[in-house]
Amino acid sequence: MRKLLPLISQHPSGGRSAMTCHYRCGDACFKEVPNKSDNSYFGDIVAGALSRRSMLRAGAVATVAVAGGAALSACSTAGAVPVEKAGEAGRPGRPDGAKGLRFRPVEPNTKDAVTVPSGYDQNLVIRWGDPILRGAPDFDADKQSAKAQAGQFGYNNDFLTLLPLPGEQGRQVLFANHEYTNEEIMFRGYDPEKPTREQVEIAQAAHGLSVVVVQEERKTGKLKAVPRHKLNRRFHSRTEFRLTGPAAGSELLRTSADRTGTKVLGTFNNCAGGTTPWGTVLSGEENFNQYFGNLDKVTDAEAAARLKRYGFEEGATARRWEEFDTRFDLAREPNEANRFGWVVEVDPYDPDSTPVKHTALGRFKHEGAEPQLTADGRPVVYSGDDERFDYIYKFVSDKRVRRGRSRADRAHNMTLLDDGTLYVAKLTGDSPKKEIDGSGKLPSDGEFDGTGEWIPLASGDESFVDGMTAEEVYLFTRLAGDKVGATKMDRPEDVEPSPRTGRIYAALTNNTARGVDDGAGPDEANPRIENKHGHVLEIAENWDDPSSDGFVWRLFLVCGDPEDDSTYFAGYPKDKVSPISCPDNLTFDPYGNLWISTDGNALGNHDGLLGVATAGERRGEVKQFLTVPKGAETCGPIVQEDRVLVAVQHPGELDDASAEKPGSQWPDGPGKINRPSVVAVWRKDGRRIGV
Repeated sequence: MRKLLPLISQHPSGGRSAMTCHYRCGDACFKEVPNKSDNSYFGDIVAGALSRRSMLRAGAVATVAVAGGAALSACSTAGAVPVEKAGEAGRPGRPDGAKGLRFRPVEPNTKDAVTVPSGYDQNLVIRWGDPILRGAPDFDADKQSAKAQAGQFGYNNDFLTLLPLPGEQGRQVLFANHEYTNEEIMFRGYDPEKPTREQVEIAQAAHGLSVVVVQEERKTGKLKAVPRHKLNRRFHSRTEFRLTGPAAGSELLRTSADRTGTKVLGTFNNCAGGTTPWGTVLSGEENFNQYFGNLDKVTDAEAAARLKRYGFEEGATARRWEEFDTRFDLAREPNEANRFGWVVEVDPYDPDSTPVKHTALGRFKHEGAEPQLTADGRPVVYSGDDERFDYIYKFVSDKRVRRGRSRADRAHNMTLLDDGTLYVAKLTGDSPKKEIDGSGKLPSDGEFDGTGEWIPLASGDESFVDGMTAEEVYLFTRLAGDKVGATKMDRPEDVEPSPRTGRIYAALTNNTARGVDDGAGPDEANPRIENKHGHVLEIAENWDDPSSDGFVWRLFLVCGDPEDDSTYFAGYPKDKVSPISCPDNLTFDPYGNLWISTDGNALGNHDGLLGVATAGERRGEVKQFLTVPKGAETCGPIVQEDRVLVAVQHPGELDDASAEKPGSQWPDGPGKINRPSVVAVWRKDGRRIGV
């Protein structure tokens, strides 16, 4: 008997199926919003009434050069030229666009395939269940086991990164997150009310992370996994992680299995991540709350309130892991849940290393963790808390990166994210509140923009939040953000700094609760009520002074159908862009263009990957590069000079689908169980992507 999904005429996340919301985030969009704080909106303070301190801070930021690029306040979007007047790129017979985006856009569609531009080709790099460790068998849908899955590529690949592999020609190291499992389309005969122990343990092994070496095929852009390479690894529910940083060892992190509060088994619901300048990989633990049951049996009122702020719920979980492993039962192990919701760091070059969870970066639903270095060599890590009305954070390290390759240098760099200051963002609009009416209409100054402040929360053992210790700030970071009045955002997901300009871009996926019932109303940073298409925020900071707490911001894209009056594409002509809905993961190509993957396209078409110019006369021109099959989401984009990689997540995840009745024929054909996969795309003529 299948467990009934929530009944609703229109899914609150737009194009995402109810099944996806059920298994991915525990039906978060159907539930009460966890953030009940009453943080003020300052958009009703007109520019002339801003405090002198705020204006001075904003002015200082607006006049600096940002990592060699122009400051945000100087990035004019006026005077965007029509496509046919764009110089060399407009030569007859050649696709037009900014450098890196010269391809013929893929039209919005509902094809059951990965659809790429004309002149491009693709291949499957690796699929769920492909063996990567020695001794692991080939995938067999009818002979799955936890032991086999622990040596095979995990399920629902999300974040991806490729790292160089010196000394092995044509090879790179691929790192992938495995966000969640959908047992209904993994196992034939699955009963959600009575899962077996083996099914639970397979699913637990299918979560986590993978490191796998890939081989480039000469003369094409094709990549293939190299099974059983010495660097290949799987991280899953039984893998040991170390807790490090200022909260490690806390009494609130200790359990019956770990009296030290420093050792954790597993990592779950890993979404986006980041690649560090010192050669490691970061991974954000996101919707971890859904794996823990029985909140109603927690007797400590304060602990229960904290858990509820993170979206934990009463009763049994959908997967019922708590019936087979007591650490997922909140009543029996109330501190186990505190050991998830962190940023994980992995050294992919050391197969014997123990991965770590960094407490200094705070605990919340980390969508990603992408670092860049300050002018004096200190890493700064940005992350969004992927929940309706939650916040954007950054962490500034106290330590400088070492460029050497010695063991001592590498050990030092693995501690960079343990000492520093954690901040949360507060955004102030510069338009009168009456001009932000929730319709998406631009205010009189022609942009949604303003100034912002990074509010310090904690540094080391020092708390900057009244009524909370530093330990409490790290463990219950959402509550700290509530107390200091951070700006409630529309599901902040991936947050990525541009490696060329230093500007920071944040994907705000959607928030259909904005301005509805008791939900917060519109503000200049989140200007539409019932925001089902999302938007992209652009921030500029002073990189010469990382301790500066001020920044300036503007909305770069307000997504949706270009024919909709509420959309905005950085001032670029709206009749010359691809439609985009529900931005999620972000990355940059070698030319500084922002690439955006979508999740839950609410325009009636399949999700895809789109590129958009961030500078020059084409700033704001959005072009769709690919689309994914039925029920799938586009994740983890990588854009290299000669290759694009995407993680095709949850193909066939439709509300009437099952293992017996697949919702898609991708990737292995009719009647086969759908397998999330990594896909590589390249130009058939061997030339660089989009050039």
